[in-house]
Amino acid sequence: MSYLPPDLPRLRTLRTWHAMWVERIDEAIAAVEQREKERQQAEERRPPTPDWIVELGIGVGARPIEIHVGGCHAAGKRNRAITREQALAALADGIRACIHCRPDTELGVLG
Repeated sequence: MSYLPPDLPRLRTLRTWHAMWVERIDEAIAAVEQREKERQQAEERRPPTPDWIVELGIGVGARPIEIHVGGCHAAGKRNRAITREQALAALADGIRACIHCRPDTELGVLG
């Protein structure tokens, strides 16, 4: 038992209809593959997470307000990467350590 029509005009119509859908599906696949490729390239180009970051206050020339371990979820948007030595010096100068990522503990600083 065939679910297809027996005559050539309707079979050709079905063939055209399905070819159109295959083309649309192929275009959608290509678009998703392109987005995935771009996402992967962006991931590869992303700079590595710094080991230590300093969060800055608001305004031009803002002073540091908190030290974080790189990648800390609590770090604000105004931050910059610093070295281990800079992080130690900032903590020694009284800049507070983040209570979430505890950079003072990671750096071995005793309170």
